[in-house]
Amino acid sequence: MWACLMALEMPASSCGHGSFLPSRRGNDWLGRALSLLTVTPYDSWKRAHALHHASTGDLSRRGSGDIHTLTVREYLALPRGSRLRYRLYRNPFLLIVLGSPLNLLLLQPLPSGVGLPWRTAWRDVLALDAVLLAGLGLLALGVGGVEPVLWVFLPVISLAAWIGGWLFYVQHQYEETVWDEADAWDFHRAALGGSSYYVLPRVLQWFTGNVGLHHVHHLNSRIPNYRLQECLDVHEILGCVGRLTLRESLGCLNLALWDEDARKLVGFARVRGLKPAR
Repeated sequence: MWACLMALEMPASSCGHGSFLPSRRGNDWLGRALSLLTVTPYDSWKRAHALHHASTGDLSRRGSGDIHTLTVREYLALPRGSRLRYRLYRNPFLLIVLGSPLNLLLLQPLPSGVGLPWRTAWRDVLALDAVLLAGLGLLALGVGGVEPVLWVFLPVISLAAWIGGWLFYVQHQYEETVWDEADAWDFHRAALGGSSYYVLPRVLQWFTGNVGLHHVHHLNSRIPNYRLQECLDVHEILGCVGRLTLRESLGCLNLALWDEDARKLVGFARVRGLKPAR
């Protein structure tokens, strides 16, 4: 079941970009239908994801659908308590193991708006919440109680959230990623240089709907997920940039700060003993 949830995320993403079906209306209604299985409010997510694509790698527009990342200078300028909070936030256990399921189950069911009119945000999120609760209630009636449903639902959702959280993390949080100030930011440079090509075994690539080809997706979000590999195959350069293997990706867990001078992501060990510039 968790594999089905993961496999549905990329079609849902393609719907949000209007690329899975010929018509915009068809994409939106399919996306809303898939939201019942991905447990993600479609319209709010669509808006947040569009903002993410429009601002990835721009230091002046951080915070739209990405993992909060400070620069070395920003981190060094913080008071001790704020540094500690940021270190806790970037702790892999708190960020992915605890954070991913909590975000999916507790934060996404709340209407955050994300630039949408508040009526739309409330309608989108609360309608999904109501349908999910009704579905779980019917299942509970069918199997004789809520407990058996939760024993299946919560572990499956948590496992899918862990995998999804990890995949989301490595899409932009790798050493050679690219960040720029607004005056130097370029969409195509950010897409190719700031989004990873996560080289997964074929079976995992299939189960995740080609999500590892994230640099191609950012370069042109109108490409459906089932065409991403075809684009990679016919453009040799796409197979050479942002490559990240499973083994290499484990090293990304230690990265937390954008080093403006070295122009790469570094870990907290890199700034140990340094003081803010005056």
